[in-house]
Amino acid sequence: MTKRSYRLNPATRRTIATLFRQLDYRALGRIYCHEGGVAFWRARRGPCQELGIHLAEALLSRLLPGGRSLYVGAGVAELPMLVAETLELGRTVDAFSLRRREVAVLNRACNGLRFKFHARDASAAGGSFDHVWMVSVLNDPERFPELSALSYGRANPVTFDAKAFVQERQAVAKLAGCCLTKLNMPGLVTTSVEEIPWVTAWCAKKTIRVIVGKDDYPTALVEDPVCFIQVGPRQRMSRSNR
Repeated sequence: MTKRSYRLNPATRRTIATLFRQLDYRALGRIYCHEGGVAFWRARRGPCQELGIHLAEALLSRLLPGGRSLYVGAGVAELPMLVAETLELGRTVDAFSLRRREVAVLNRACNGLRFKFHARDASAAGGSFDHVWMVSVLNDPERFPELSALSYGRANPVTFDAKAFVQERQAVAKLAGCCLTKLNMPGLVTTSVEEIPWVTAWCAKKTIRVIVGKDDYPTALVEDPVCFIQVGPRQRMSRSNR
C-alpha cells in the first residue's frame, strides 16, 4: 500500500478529544493498575491522545477508503485510530478485546460513534480484512508471561519455565495465524517491533511476500514502538525478504 502525507481533519481531532474526556478514568485505573490508577491516567491520557493522533495519521496514509480493519486486543490506545478510520475514510473496524471490563467502559464512551468493541477473541471475527492491527498482543505479559520475558530480554535462566514457553509459543502462533489468515492480499499489518518475527514467520511459511516498513512510531501506554508491514501478494520469497 502506498504511503502518502495525511493530516486529520479538525472535526476528527475534536471527536477524539471529546471521547478522551468522556472516558471513565477511575474505572480504567482499576483495570490497568493494581494501585495508583488515577495518577497513571492523569499522566498518560494526554500522551495517549496525542501520540494516537500521530499514529492514526501514519496509518491513514497507508490505507484506502472503504476498507475493513481487524483490531486484535484493542483498548484505549486504539481509540484515535478507530475514530479516524471510520470518520475520515469511511472504513469498517472490528475491535476485539478479552478485557470485558474495559470493553464495557469503552463502549459506554463510544456510544453514538460508528464502531463498538467486542469482548471476544479476535479469531471469532468473520469475513476478510485489508488491515490487521495486532499491537502488543503476541507478547502480552499477562497472557504469555514466559514468552514475553524472553521477547523483552527479561527471562531468568534460573526460573524460566521452558515447558510453559513451548505451550505459549504454540498458542501465539495459532492466534497470529488465525488473524493473519483473514487478511486480503495485498494487505497491511500494524504491529509492534517485537512482534515482527511472528508476522514474517507466518508469511515465510505461506510463501507470501512481506515488506517491513523502515519507520516506527512511539506509543504512550505499552511503550512498544509500532511499525507497518505490507503483506502479499502470495509468491516465492527471496532470501532478502526472509
